[in-house]
Amino acid sequence: VWLNICVPLPVENELPHVTFTTMHICENCVTKVSCYPLKHLLKSALLIAGAAVFQFYRSLNIRVALVGLEVWSDGDKCSITQDPFTSLHEFLDWRKVKLLPQRPHDNAQLISGVYFQGTTIGMAPIMSMCTVEQSGGIVMDHSDNPLGAAVTLAHELGHNFGMNHDTPERGCGCRATVDRGGCIMTPSTGYPFPTVFSTCSKKDLAASLEKGVGMCLFNMPEVKVLYGGQKCGNGYVEEGEQCDCGDLEECLNPCCNASTCTLKEEAVCAHGQCCEDCQLKPAGTPCRDSSNSCDLPEFCTGADPHCPANVYLHDGHTCQGVDGHCYNGICQTHEQQCITLWGQGEDSAKPAPGICFERVNSAGDPYGNCGKDAKGSFAKCEARDAKCGKIQCQGGANRPVIGTNAVSIETNIPLQEGGRILCRGTHVYLGDDMPDPGLVLTGTKCGENMMCINRQCQNISVLGVHDCSAKCSGHGVCNNNKNCHCESLWAPPFCDKAGFGGSMDSGPMRPTGINHVSVIIILLFISIYSVHQCVCVCFCTCRQQQCDGGHPGGVSVSAVCWNNRVH
Repeated sequence: VWLNICVPLPVENELPHVTFTTMHICENCVTKVSCYPLKHLLKSALLIAGAAVFQFYRSLNIRVALVGLEVWSDGDKCSITQDPFTSLHEFLDWRKVKLLPQRPHDNAQLISGVYFQGTTIGMAPIMSMCTVEQSGGIVMDHSDNPLGAAVTLAHELGHNFGMNHDTPERGCGCRATVDRGGCIMTPSTGYPFPTVFSTCSKKDLAASLEKGVGMCLFNMPEVKVLYGGQKCGNGYVEEGEQCDCGDLEECLNPCCNASTCTLKEEAVCAHGQCCEDCQLKPAGTPCRDSSNSCDLPEFCTGADPHCPANVYLHDGHTCQGVDGHCYNGICQTHEQQCITLWGQGEDSAKPAPGICFERVNSAGDPYGNCGKDAKGSFAKCEARDAKCGKIQCQGGANRPVIGTNAVSIETNIPLQEGGRILCRGTHVYLGDDMPDPGLVLTGTKCGENMMCINRQCQNISVLGVHDCSAKCSGHGVCNNNKNCHCESLWAPPFCDKAGFGGSMDSGPMRPTGINHVSVIIILLFISIYSVHQCVCVCFCTCRQQQCDGGHPGGVSVSAVCWNNRVH
């Protein structure tokens, strides 16, 4: 499954903001009996599953748009085995190298005909939505009912969004009782299948979006690649349509005729954050603020009802006010991850000294490692990569605050000069479907001008940020599309001429109705006019003083006043 997810667009009959995601679904049926004659039935089942996922996420103001669906009937395109971890690794690697360059999407899910070992029926990395390396998951086709795979897919997609399991100690509110299936993020799925999200899932999602997870979700899906063909009433404005507000029963848009998908009389637009009262907002009107120090704002262009696609700082840029680097629009730091795991209070958690990372992560065991290799074995960290392995902290709460399934791993390291250093790591068991969140996140600073990429501490120069920023003439920064985002008085593409700020991607930062040169002329006129007024007042005052007796030194007071003002 290839998914495209976008966030947020105002939809009149939804809650204030809606998020879209584009999804690509793959089914490896090559191991199934009679796969070939049932290929068309499999696609139908996958479409049913995709439609169900769409409905599940709609309650969260997320619209899942299916942009690709394929059945691997001639052979697997990557190695899929009974080991879910290895299969996930192989699938995500295939997605990054093969699928993503050919079929742009936000998220990909594999529905597998292979039965995984143990109780695992799916697996996905947490808080990985929109990332090149990890935005995806695997799902076991464990039920004859397509709803079974749909629920598991929605569950794994939830992990990508940053949702944790609805464990008893979290006290989650669920409007569906256990005998009615409970909620989607329950640790284990039973029958009947769950179809709703809990209050915990909604909180987890909001927290993830606040942190910058899902920076690709603000963009409208490319309607030409939507799977299943064009249809008036599906909520997407496609070729030949002026608007689409959904079915007749659900459409509340005053600008759109739901039965014909055409604009009503005198309406210029019907959708988008740059559309108000059926008319376009002026160019330069802010339509999306920066969500964090690594994000960039967007502005209406005056010609399009939709806010420009979300852009953010190029990977490798220095975070503003934080000792870190931007990556996928987020400023990742060891400090923030320690706080996430151990809490923030009087004794706030902070990263442990470097010796903790070096000693602990050189072990290559469950408690100190640089992740797992392709065979599923724990990998030892080289000394230079130690800060990209298991996170090591100091301070914080007595036990990890991420959940009851997280245990503290404390290591005392003796120092040559005497004394010991306490290193606090975590082993987090969040279920069979989630890789270890106790590992340092990709994009975290691991040294001067260095960043963790693929569990290795690499120089940010490999990202090309310096070369990109050099072309912005010192009046702008480089965005994720490798274009200059200019300061408010400079013009793209290279910020070397007067203009209205912004980038080729973001829209102008200021209203474009007044020319920059006109602003300078007006300011000059005001300045000259002010000087003229001052001289006149001074001249009149001096003349009055002269009439009252003249200047003590025998010099004309009016001349003295004039010279003082001019010189």
